[in-house]
Amino acid sequence: MTHQLLKENITKNTSFSTTELEEFCSYFYPKLIKKKAFLLEQGQVCNFEGFVLKGCFRIFTIDKKGNENTLYFAAKEWWLMDIDSFMNQSNSELNIQALEDSEVLLINRTDKLALYESMPIVEKLFRIMSQKALVAWQQRLIRNQCQTAKERYHYFIDKYPNIASKINDKQLASYLGITHEFLCKIKRIE
Repeated sequence: MTHQLLKENITKNTSFSTTELEEFCSYFYPKLIKKKAFLLEQGQVCNFEGFVLKGCFRIFTIDKKGNENTLYFAAKEWWLMDIDSFMNQSNSELNIQALEDSEVLLINRTDKLALYESMPIVEKLFRIMSQKALVAWQQRLIRNQCQTAKERYHYFIDKYPNIASKINDKQLASYLGITHEFLCKIKRIE
């Protein structure tokens, strides 16, 4: 039952046989993360890719001045990792923190790379998912450059209401690339 949501997510992107799907999912193991706990901290090497079953995570950096900069949030049915650290086995620049009690399915790097070799459909799956993620990043960059802060705020609230309800204004401002005070001003005008 734990892997059912993962199976549904995978079959949206590719056509695994029943046997392939069972084998693929068998490499994922569940992990419970308490609210405010870290799945990954800056300086650690990311040796996993995760699929969120329940809860919400914030993926962020802390700059030299101590400011938090949120890259994205990952809620139910989202994937999370630090791809740079995962692929290059370098120290992570990211933190992955649970915003509420959460549950994820994790696959370690060794198993994922082995699956690429033993099951070509896995490579196809992650290629498709990577392309979709790249499109989302590109669209976000365009919004950040072409939309006002108010327009980005409304886009986020409309597009991700389930995430917006789980985060505080400081975290949202960090994601939008504005100060907390400016976000408060935008909300007051509404």
